[in-house]
This record gives sequence, structure tokens and C-alpha cells, in this order.
Amino acid sequence: MKHKLLVAVAFSLGLGAVSAMAQTAKVDVSDAWARGTVPGQTSSAVYMTLQAHQPTTLLSVSTPAAANAEVHEMKLEGTLMKMRALPKGLPLDANKPVELKPGSYHIMLTDLKAPLKKGDTVPVTLKFETADHKTSEQQVQATVRDLTAAAPAGGGMAGMAHGEHK
Repeated sequence: MKHKLLVAVAFSLGLGAVSAMAQTAKVDVSDAWARGTVPGQTSSAVYMTLQAHQPTTLLSVSTPAAANAEVHEMKLEGTLMKMRALPKGLPLDANKPVELKPGSYHIMLTDLKAPLKKGDTVPVTLKFETADHKTSEQQVQATVRDLTAAAPAGGGMAGMAHGEHK
């Protein structure tokens, strides 16, 4: 009986350690939303705020709503706004919120399988890697907002160089 009790205690302590480890690799995700589209439009973007509890990288993203999903950044270079994929992912410092928003970091969806209508949700899987090379995935539901929601200053994608876009 003592042996079974010791095994049970050891097992529960081990599960507690695994649970604590899983929590440290977690990234808090808030305010996930996607921009709606018009018929025939084949691309859109998803935005959210991410906050890691330890140094972490958002490695990749996927969704059944589009053939392609990539982590992108928009950056003003001189007088030209450029958008590019981040092939090495988006680094997240510990306990520092990173906002994915129009005109900045975002998740680019291309080859949409259907229009995104206001009120719908888009499931997005986020793949993370911690500094000690542990990977995890989190699924979030991005609520589709109106096409004109939170458009960046200057008319959105007008004047953007797409040359570096893959």
C-alpha cells in the first residue's frame, strides 16, 4: 500500500511539472480578428495581440480558410511601404505584448477558399518555438470584421511594394 501511495505521489508530482512546463511555453492571444472581403477578393489578413511568458518565436501559421498563411511585416523604407514574409518567424520577448495590426505585423492569407464575411470566424493555428527549442501549437478563432475595419492611415495597401512578397 505504501508503495502504491509513493508511486501515486511521484506520478502526480511529475504531471504537475509537465503542466507547469506547458504553461511557461504558452502565449497569451487576445483580440484576434480578420478583415472581411468582397466577392472575388483572394487575400486578407488576420490581426491579434500576442504575449509570451518567455522568449518565443511565432514560427508559422495555418488556416483551412486559405491555401497560404504567412507571418508578414509591413515597414516603411524611405517613402515606400514594403510588405514581406518573415521566414524565420516573429520573435516575441518575454512578457512584452506584440500587436499584429494593419500597417505592421500581420498574418497574410492568400488564395482564400471563400469570402470572409463579417461575423464569421476564421480558425488559425499558430506554431511557436521557445528559446530552448520546444514547439507548441495554439488554435485561435479570429472574428471577421467589416472590410473597412481599422484601415491603416494612407489608404491601406496603396503605394506598397509587392516585389518581396512570396
